[in-house]
Amino acid sequence: MNCKEKLTPFEYHIMFDHGTEPPFTSPLYTEKRNGIYQCKCCNTPLFSSEAKFDSGTGWPSFYAPIAEDVIEEEIDTSHGMVRTEVHCAKCRGHLGHVFPDGPPPTGLRYCINGVCLKFVPHA
Repeated sequence: MNCKEKLTPFEYHIMFDHGTEPPFTSPLYTEKRNGIYQCKCCNTPLFSSEAKFDSGTGWPSFYAPIAEDVIEEEIDTSHGMVRTEVHCAKCRGHLGHVFPDGPPPTGLRYCINGVCLKFVPHA
């Protein structure tokens, strides 16, 4: 099954048309349970709840991906800004952006659209 068949039109727009969900709308923003955040399209594990923090921005935020090879970055110059976009290395779905204003130990803030993620709680 391809991503277009698996995702809602809104999810597909965010992930493959590089959209952004409105802040504070994702239930994953306030998710507090232990678990893994997977790519909603291809199920690749992307982030652990251990790296999640409350950034106050309205989007789920993490200070590091679960492994270095699951996320790829590229420069995004849309909307008159220069930002670093992050996408799933497997399906290339747009996830959000990474900023250099996160907490230790990395100092990074992966600001991720919640509709791009599927939360799998630990048993």
